[in-house]
Amino acid sequence: MNTSIVSRRIELTDPIREYIESAMSQLDKYNLDIIAIKAIISDAKKEKKEAFEIEFTIQLAGRDTVVIKQVDKDLYAAIDIAIERAKKVLRRYKEKVNNKIHSHTNEKTPDNDIPQLYSDVEDGEIVPSALDIDKPVDVEEALEFIKKGNMMFVVFDDMDGKRRTLYRRKDGRFGLY
Repeated sequence: MNTSIVSRRIELTDPIREYIESAMSQLDKYNLDIIAIKAIISDAKKEKKEAFEIEFTIQLAGRDTVVIKQVDKDLYAAIDIAIERAKKVLRRYKEKVNNKIHSHTNEKTPDNDIPQLYSDVEDGEIVPSALDIDKPVDVEEALEFIKKGNMMFVVFDDMDGKRRTLYRRKDGRFGLY
């Protein structure tokens, strides 16, 4: 990771430099292939009062560049707040990467595990399931399959080669497309 610290219109002392470097080193724990981090410190007028502005530019491999600006009357507080915001952004990127990796599992689920999958499902969550209908079937067989598996619908090919959908209606009866 390439780091650089630049100051504009203020003196960059060793304690400030060390504080920023230690803050930037906290971002390594996310393992996101950070190419470079640039910190720019400058003075800023906030409602005609003295203030400091810190800007972190974080370049990630394969992602957009993250820019975080923070203005505060205390330089160390501005650094702390900006680093916490950067941690939040990097944590979200890390979660997206982990979710993407874990969502591509190709494990088949046996029929007897299908009802167990629905027991711990949150609202709006997509649940994968394995289908055993890989040959043309008639509507009665599909109806038995949907009842046996406690499913809401099943897509199958009928004996005429048409793709059909059998679904469970709210009133308990079944519909067919």
